[in-house]
Amino acid sequence: MGFPIVRHRRLRQSAGIRNMVRETHLNVSDFIQPIYVTYGTGVKQEISSMPGVYRFSLDTLKEEVQEIAELGIPAVLLFGIPDTKDAVGSSAYAENGIVQEATRLIKSWYPDLLVIADTCLCEFTDHGHCGMIHTHERDGHVCVDVLNDESLELLVKTAVSQAEAGADIIAPSNMMDGFVGAIRAGLDEAGFTHIPIMSYSVKYASGFYGPFREAADSAPQYGDRKAYQMDPANAREALREAETDVLEGADMLMVKPSLSYLDVMRTIKDQFDLPLVAYNVSGEYAMVKAAAINGWIDEEKVAMEILLSMKRAGADMIITYYGKDAARWLAVR
Repeated sequence: MGFPIVRHRRLRQSAGIRNMVRETHLNVSDFIQPIYVTYGTGVKQEISSMPGVYRFSLDTLKEEVQEIAELGIPAVLLFGIPDTKDAVGSSAYAENGIVQEATRLIKSWYPDLLVIADTCLCEFTDHGHCGMIHTHERDGHVCVDVLNDESLELLVKTAVSQAEAGADIIAPSNMMDGFVGAIRAGLDEAGFTHIPIMSYSVKYASGFYGPFREAADSAPQYGDRKAYQMDPANAREALREAETDVLEGADMLMVKPSLSYLDVMRTIKDQFDLPLVAYNVSGEYAMVKAAAINGWIDEEKVAMEILLSMKRAGADMIITYYGKDAARWLAVR
């Protein structure tokens, strides 16, 4: 049968009907809010390429965390900017490191708010790469080799240190081969068998990370990350990466970025039965913010449409800088 018996517009004619037949729903419990913490006092520094997003010192952090908790957002993702950096990122696994100190404070203020610790070295190394490196010159250019196996030891130390500080979830983002298995073994050996791993399983060498590198002061000093992050042209490779992480003990899988990789998210969701995390990254946020500031788009409408597309593609959770705004928008709908 077809028209005029079939009329699709019957189910679109009123807000009540549209709400009743809506297939995909956003909820505040879907969101994870990133937070940047740094040393100093009285610091609440807006990131120029990410309007509305700030770096916080520990003494200004509580107001931000309180707002997140009161909005009903269930989790935060912590990134730290240390006061000193070195070749091995030792501040990442220091007992009094910035992420560790922030974790202790947040858990003392809001024990039920989940703290997810980003487990990487790029914010903490003086060269800006996600692991230990070896450099050499070729044809007058500095070439960088990121040392995979040696880096795993430091990532394990970082994960264990974060768990000891009270992190509820470890989120390794480094894209070293074998990182999930190494961290799982390290956490288990340290007595943290109950701590889940949210793996950055499918992380592309993307142009959408630019604002983050300003926010976390983590741009590589030389070279790039194409040798360990994925080629944006590849989709089948994502299945191999995700499968490896599943076999090594990941509890949640992530696709990063998400907006340009909705097809990959759908494939991962259909192939694996673990919870799927979308990362609505800094560049995606910055594009919408810039267009909205210029009056070219309706910010709420576009931001919510993007988040809905990620949920529709299969995301169970969404890491997003729009978490607080989206929670407010949902509250009045």
